[in-house]
Amino acid sequence: MKSKYLFFLWICCSVMLTACGKDDPVPEPKPGPPVEGGRTVLIYLAADNSLASFALADLEEMKTGMAKVKNSGVHLLVYIDTGSEPRLIELENKNGVTVEKTIKTYERNRNSVGEAETVEVFKDVFSNNTYKAESYGLIYWSHGDGWIPNPLPSTRWIGQDTSNGTHYMNIAELVSILSTAPHFDFVLFDACFMQSIEVAYALRKFTDYYIGSPTEIPGPGARYDVLVPALFANGEVASNVAVAYFTPYQEIYNDGKGISNTNWTGGVSVCVLKSSELESLADITQQVLSENTNNENLLSGVFDYDQRSKIKGHVGYYDFVQIMQNLADNAAFTAWKGVYDKTLSSWRTTPQNYSAYGGMFSMEGTNGVSHYIPTSFQSAAMAAYRSTEWYQAAGLSKLGW
Repeated sequence: MKSKYLFFLWICCSVMLTACGKDDPVPEPKPGPPVEGGRTVLIYLAADNSLASFALADLEEMKTGMAKVKNSGVHLLVYIDTGSEPRLIELENKNGVTVEKTIKTYERNRNSVGEAETVEVFKDVFSNNTYKAESYGLIYWSHGDGWIPNPLPSTRWIGQDTSNGTHYMNIAELVSILSTAPHFDFVLFDACFMQSIEVAYALRKFTDYYIGSPTEIPGPGARYDVLVPALFANGEVASNVAVAYFTPYQEIYNDGKGISNTNWTGGVSVCVLKSSELESLADITQQVLSENTNNENLLSGVFDYDQRSKIKGHVGYYDFVQIMQNLADNAAFTAWKGVYDKTLSSWRTTPQNYSAYGGMFSMEGTNGVSHYIPTSFQSAAMAAYRSTEWYQAAGLSKLGW
């Protein structure tokens, strides 16, 4: 964190002049200069769905975590919509006790994954001089399903809202939203399947570090009593966040024995990418790809983080490194891997992870980042994939995709 700053409050006195009537309003004092230094973090809980109870539990964990934050000049804002009264709150540490302060309430039945609605919340935080800071962070919390756009049978989206029907936020909409916000030190997705190269590349201009899991995450999500202090700790924030996300689950990992939402022994995975290296990764990918590929061999021989069956919504999130091992010769792969290693800030996984669809499965040989492999070149999903920035930048048309 940056060094502490001193702030002065100037008290303005009104002077009654003869020309002014006694009922004239006294002008409001003008706000002082924005607060500089410190960090502002927004946690966006789009929980008007089956995860509502988890959101409320996580909010209590956030309060516990904020009570441990000793740094000054920090702000933790939480937007929460569980289907009742959407609201934006600030959690403040006052003498070791977390105080919840309501900043704004929003209309009931709000679509919290709508683009306009999300932009409104972002402006309420990031356009408010009170929360101006040296650095910013964002945690987006909800259901998630990678890169493929809704309403295709397979869906690229982050965030689900079930008020007045079911709504999703597509990645293109999230890109538009982030363009209204300040640049982030980190963006963390506390949602399933979000560590995909396609999504990371789409968001590369908005954050220094991109954090997520390539597979399903634990039902309870992050342990926010541990994570919140890491948001404001000294040192590299992305690394702090990744460690705080992973360690609580690593400590109780037990191959899934006796697993429950209150005793998650089924492990977790978390990966951090350095956004500044992603364009170089796209360039080297395009350079080393050959025009000869056998999709059937890729689909059968590469690890798939997606344990769902075709009838349960399977998309296919395949290990990026293993794909490149299959597509490039040894020399080309070595060159490619050197760039990948620069992009990969950290990768942590327990030996196995848990899937709600397939139970425990091994993570042996995985590398943290997923990549799509098409099953049909004529599908609507493939047509959508060709419109992604990653598809174009990485030269995937060379593969016949």
